[in-house]
Formats: sequence, structure tokens, C-alpha cells
Amino acid sequence: MEELKYRDITEKIIGASFEVHKFLGNGFQEVIYQRALAHELNQVRLDFVRELEQSIFYKELKEPIGTRRADFVVEGKILVELKAVIKLEDVHMAQALNYLKAYKLEIGLLINFGSKSLEFKRLILSQKSAQSLNP
Repeated sequence: MEELKYRDITEKIIGASFEVHKFLGNGFQEVIYQRALAHELNQVRLDFVRELEQSIFYKELKEPIGTRRADFVVEGKILVELKAVIKLEDVHMAQALNYLKAYKLEIGLLINFGSKSLEFKRLILSQKSAQSLNP
């Protein structure tokens, strides 16, 4: 079995997310989960930045065409995007993959607190998926 990149960090993030969901359950707005997860990430001693703004560029344009904010960038290596929806959809995956590309990160977690059970997806931005996002 191939070792997952940054497995130790992603396991801590997922564990912290389970702790938040166990305590709060589903039904809150995303920002509530974001604040609770920030507390839990501190508890497991992970370094993170919340709502780190990133400029989005288009083709050869020198000026950005907008900005986006990822919910968390953990240890400078892992993008964490939170949702509070009934069910994760393809559009949420596409958004998280686009964020990985914009932030120039390889590994991400998409975590959904809105369903009865915590949902999470581990995302890997490979050269192949990076190319498919920018044909």
C-alpha cells in the first residue's frame, strides 16, 4: 500500500473534525464549524491559517481577476475546505480542486459537517487533474 502524503497531518485534521461533529452535530452554519475546528486544530497542535486570501489569475493577465479564501491552510501544506450541506456534490469537489490549484498545494481535505455523519474527501492535485482544470 502506498503511503499517503502528509498522512499524519490529515489524520489529525480528520480526527479534530470528528470531534467537532460529535459535539455540535449537523445543522449549524459553516462559520460555526470553522471556529470550532480552529479550536480543535489548536488542541492537536497544528499550525494553520484561516481564510487565507489568494489572488486568481487568468491566462496572461498581469492583474488578478478576483480572490478566493480557503477555510484553512494547515502546516502550509494542506488545504481544508469546509461545507455544511446535506450532501457533498461534484461542484464542491471542483471548487476544492480549483483552490488547490490556485494555492499551489497538492493535498486537500473537503469536509462536510452538514450531513448526519461527518463526510470527508481527501483530494490530491496531480499533474493530470491540474491539466484537466486548465486545458
